[in-house]
Amino acid sequence: MTDLIFLPYRRRFRNPCSRPAIILFLITFLFLISAPLASAEDAMFRANPEHTGVYGNEGTEPGNSEIWHFATGGIVYSSPTMANGIVYAGSDDTNLYAVDAMTGMMKWKFATGDHVYTSPIVARGVVYIGSEDKNLYAVDATTGTEKWRFVMGGWVYSSPAVADGVVYIGNSDKNLYAIDAATGTEKWRFATGDYIDSSPAVADGVVYVGSSDKNLYAIDAITGKEDWKYSMGARSGSSPAVADGVVYIGSEDKNLYAVDAATGTKKWKFPTGDRVASSPAVADGVVYVGSRDRNLYAIDAATGKEKWKFPTGDGVASSPAVADGVVYVGSRDKNLYAINAATGTEKWRFVTGEWVDSSPAISNGVVYVGSNDKNLYAIGRTTGTLTTAPVTTRVTNTGTPTYRATTTLTAIITTRAPAPQTTRQAPLQYALPMAIFVAVGIAILKRH
Repeated sequence: MTDLIFLPYRRRFRNPCSRPAIILFLITFLFLISAPLASAEDAMFRANPEHTGVYGNEGTEPGNSEIWHFATGGIVYSSPTMANGIVYAGSDDTNLYAVDAMTGMMKWKFATGDHVYTSPIVARGVVYIGSEDKNLYAVDATTGTEKWRFVMGGWVYSSPAVADGVVYIGNSDKNLYAIDAATGTEKWRFATGDYIDSSPAVADGVVYVGSSDKNLYAIDAITGKEDWKYSMGARSGSSPAVADGVVYIGSEDKNLYAVDAATGTKKWKFPTGDRVASSPAVADGVVYVGSRDRNLYAIDAATGKEKWKFPTGDGVASSPAVADGVVYVGSRDKNLYAINAATGTEKWRFVTGEWVDSSPAISNGVVYVGSNDKNLYAIGRTTGTLTTAPVTTRVTNTGTPTYRATTTLTAIITTRAPAPQTTRQAPLQYALPMAIFVAVGIAILKRH
């Protein structure tokens, strides 16, 4: 019966130059060529699921000029994420903010029930963020409306990672969760011996995460079963980075560890002078990591030997980011630093009003970073197209619960707009072939 129903359609499409066949071809072609237009750019903490901290910068090196700053109502410990021309960041004031990357103007804010210390990620048009109110939220990236929430047993300090349609996140209830990114339903949970502040990294079907029970875990991403665990000397709030078959992670025992990703055996450990809460970045065979001993270290990824160290004026809890041969990192001396990745020499610094524990993100020649002075910053070069943006006043911690403005500004300031964000959308080069195909199709249709 089915064959009889579709017989007339088979006859109509038997001739490849028939009108229905041509129409079907044009529709299919237009669908395929326009499909990328509907895909949203993905972005996340530490740049990718492996958490290597390496960003594409389109060859434009940022300078140390403030392009704009956006004032929130609380400390911005959360590390910003930039996707599709919007910067997303959480704040101690309980909100997730979406800020226009070019102007610094707020597009929307989403209120949670408590502090937001975790870093947002963006995947397929959805922002995922955790809160101290024990929830993981999925929020529409364009409108700021809630899509779903997943309730866990404790505070959320771990930043989520998304891979293959699954959100992975740790919790203070001692579990690592795998949650369906589309529906918010739990796929599995993995119990550790203590709370998880570390943010999971995902590579080759395995989830890696540190726990306060002093272990680094490797967990099968599909089944939630343990592959191996490696015991360190103390708890780890550092988030692992995975590169070239090695997992790198810091610990409060003052060491950075390199562990074989397949077997869980130690390759080397590198001692620093204090706790390593910073998450490592890995680029071109070098591991970069900060320590509370006030230094940023560059360590040979193969041997574990120090290449250089860069001293700052206070502890480094911020996680370094690397782009085009430059390492960017914040310090509790209130500065964001840009450091030559090869030599360890300072290129520039940018001063904020308080500690910079937030980890920087880089895109199109602009560095985005939060500060404990309650501001989200866009830092780059001031040569370029100018635009006007409403003022957001930078504030400085005076050492009391009362904060004061550092400057009095007029209602409008002029700032440089960063270059538009490059996304995985269909480029304009497809416009000409699209037009040619459509024109040819119309001509054939007229002939038939």
